[in-house]
Amino acid sequence: MLTEPGLKSLKKIYQGKVRDIYEVDGRHWLIVASDRISAFDVILPDPIPGKGIVLTTMSNFWFQRFENLVDNHLSEIPLEAVIKDEQELRVLAGRSVVVQKLKALPFEAIVRGYVIGSGWKEYQQTGMICGVPLPENLKLAQALEEPIFTPSTKARVGEHDINVRFEEVVKLVGKDIAGRVRDISIQIYRHAAEYAWQRGIIVADTKFEFGLDSQENIVLMDELLTSDSSRFWPRDSYVPGKNPKSLDKQYVRDYLETLDWNKQKPGPRLPKEVIENTSKKYREACEQLTGVRL
Repeated sequence: MLTEPGLKSLKKIYQGKVRDIYEVDGRHWLIVASDRISAFDVILPDPIPGKGIVLTTMSNFWFQRFENLVDNHLSEIPLEAVIKDEQELRVLAGRSVVVQKLKALPFEAIVRGYVIGSGWKEYQQTGMICGVPLPENLKLAQALEEPIFTPSTKARVGEHDINVRFEEVVKLVGKDIAGRVRDISIQIYRHAAEYAWQRGIIVADTKFEFGLDSQENIVLMDELLTSDSSRFWPRDSYVPGKNPKSLDKQYVRDYLETLDWNKQKPGPRLPKEVIENTSKKYREACEQLTGVRL
């Protein structure tokens, strides 16, 4: 399990909930996916074995699948070109990518195909999600007629993202960029959801992150359609109106909801069974979607 890469050969410039970023040169970063797991914006003390390798495998699969639709942050520089120490290479194997530097857009691009989670709570209160009106009398986990774009503002580590209306994104980045990000996000979701359905998995919702390169081109970045950034449900057990089984981080959230915890730091320890089941669910989703045996 890897919680801290501890690289000596490169300078760490940022640590997120899961990923650490290191400076490679003036145009590139090294991103390392650790085995840390967060829930309710709190990093939990127990890592999930192999999680960073699963996330990297899934993201790279999807980045390649959609590279003709939108540019992504991956560079052609192999890990061995920037890391010379053999011990560091062993630590980073399978969980690291060299990417181009980007200016991150200040929001997360969330697409929902089903009404669940915070969207379900908002729908019950207002009949809308992020200002998007929805039909009356929808059930928990019911499929929407069309996927909807429901962005959120990006918070600092340890703080909560805030769901916003599309108009707020327009104010942040302008109508052109906001519109293109929305359209690309929905297009990727549609294709991914159809692909996953054929492999027995429902993609209920997912979040994307985008940045701008030096020519102001929109570039897909961070991670893509993983069990951290998406809700994956087994298709064969899905029933509208019931809380679905999951192949994602929701399993951990559901366990934490049974505890007397105020969702503030420090996070509670996870039982061995929860750790093992979470690791299994992540691997299952990855192998089912990518065909890669881990």
